[in-house]
Amino acid sequence: MSKKISWFGCVAVSAAALAFMPVVHAKDWTSVNIATEGAYEPWNLTLPGGKIGGFEPELMDILCQRMKLKCNVVVQNWDGMIASLNSGKFDVLMDAIVITPERKEVMAFSIPYASTPASFVALDAKLLPGKTGQAAGITLGTDAKQVRASVEELRTALKGKTIGIASGTVYTPFIDEQFKDVATIREYSSSAEAILDLQAGRIDVDFDDVTFLNSLMDKPENKKLVYTGPQIAGPIWGEGEALGFRQKDADLKAKFDAALKEALADGTVKKLSEKWFKLDLTPKS
Repeated sequence: MSKKISWFGCVAVSAAALAFMPVVHAKDWTSVNIATEGAYEPWNLTLPGGKIGGFEPELMDILCQRMKLKCNVVVQNWDGMIASLNSGKFDVLMDAIVITPERKEVMAFSIPYASTPASFVALDAKLLPGKTGQAAGITLGTDAKQVRASVEELRTALKGKTIGIASGTVYTPFIDEQFKDVATIREYSSSAEAILDLQAGRIDVDFDDVTFLNSLMDKPENKKLVYTGPQIAGPIWGEGEALGFRQKDADLKAKFDAALKEALADGTVKKLSEKWFKLDLTPKS
């Protein structure tokens, strides 16, 4: 841990002494270690043979080529990802991480490269009221009273039910704050574990990112999974998905921001989004 000089110590330093103090130069980045879950399809997934694929790894390959950086992608469980970043184990986090005020207190973010809605999934499409799908979506701001009013019908329908949610996600506090007084909330270490319990009948619904859920529903073994209730989008989920950095590594963040701006402007991000998600999730200004 670096030492901190008190204000009183600082004023005692003379101008002459300052002239001889060493200049701290920014790190000359030639390689970076990047952490991803490797299990949040289609954002990132582990392919046969152990190679990491998906929307984010493909985007990262392009960014690193443009920046002329050697990028080493390593699989890391989500639960310990931010702590590992700040301890120096990794330099960049890449795991569909949504920018939130709380996370900004402990890490820095790149500009967002995607913005996605979330929804409930179940084994019964009629469990929640209203039509399912983007046309039936609702947009939520950050005002607590307005959010509660917007989800009141869902609260009524979920009374006495059990809701599954992956812990530590941007969706976890929403589910906890809005439904814990009417339903049982069961948290899981990963989204995949929540889905397994849903299929086994241990929970009634699961709440997650629609891009992750869409990828599951494309597989024959998940044919019983169906959306129930509306898609939920808006400022409540933060500014969008972005890469994570240590707060002290402003120079590294600047490199990635410049590469991301270029990839957004020339349509690269949109092309990859449509390939992996079948829709354009690039942030709208």
